Amino acid sequence: MKHLLWCLIAASLAVSPAAAQHRDFLTADEVEQIREAQEPNTRLELYSRFARSRIDLVKNLLSRDKPGRSAMIHDALDDYAKIVDALDDVADQALAKKGELSKGMRVVSNMEREMLPALRKIRDSHPKDLDRYEFALTTAIETTTDSLDLADGDLGKRGDKELAREEREKKEAEATKTPEEKQADAKAEADQQNQRKAPTLYRPGEKKQDDKKQDQNQ
Repeated sequence: MKHLLWCLIAASLAVSPAAAQHRDFLTADEVEQIREAQEPNTRLELYSRFARSRIDLVKNLLSRDKPGRSAMIHDALDDYAKIVDALDDVADQALAKKGELSKGMRVVSNMEREMLPALRKIRDSHPKDLDRYEFALTTAIETTTDSLDLADGDLGKRGDKELAREEREKKEAEATKTPEEKQADAKAEADQQNQRKAPTLYRPGEKKQDDKKQDQNQ
């Protein structure tokens, strides 16, 4: 964990102000781990670990009164909130498909139950540079609170609600399409159906030899 913290600190120091506006909330290694983890429960466990590492980084930075720490704390808190949002998206999509997420959601709930008081403790301790990352800290607290409520709620109802939302958005998007877009969608669907049909070398109306013999016997 210490190695990861120092990697995150080094990455924060290396990012220029201009590049920081476009930085990803995950490291390149974390992105690769998520890409390789196709199973939702595994992704939830990974996101939970990444979220925890960001708060560990914040605690580490707060223990050291060094110049520039406030910017790194802000970025770590911002990344944390985005990671929590990302894991909620994974859960919503899987639950809408009636996936089994009890294992992953248990990990998420345990992580957030630890992170929420830790974040509140940071706020209540009033660090001297709090004004520079107070908004990011407040966002992190609110995001964790909302996510924890979802994690501890009825997962079946959550999945039904997400499915209804997806269907509603799909209908709204369909209603705003132009005739040309609808025609293009219909063509694409027809092409996809044709691709799924088994290829054959027989001409239209031509039967296999076995089929011809069976017809003659009848």
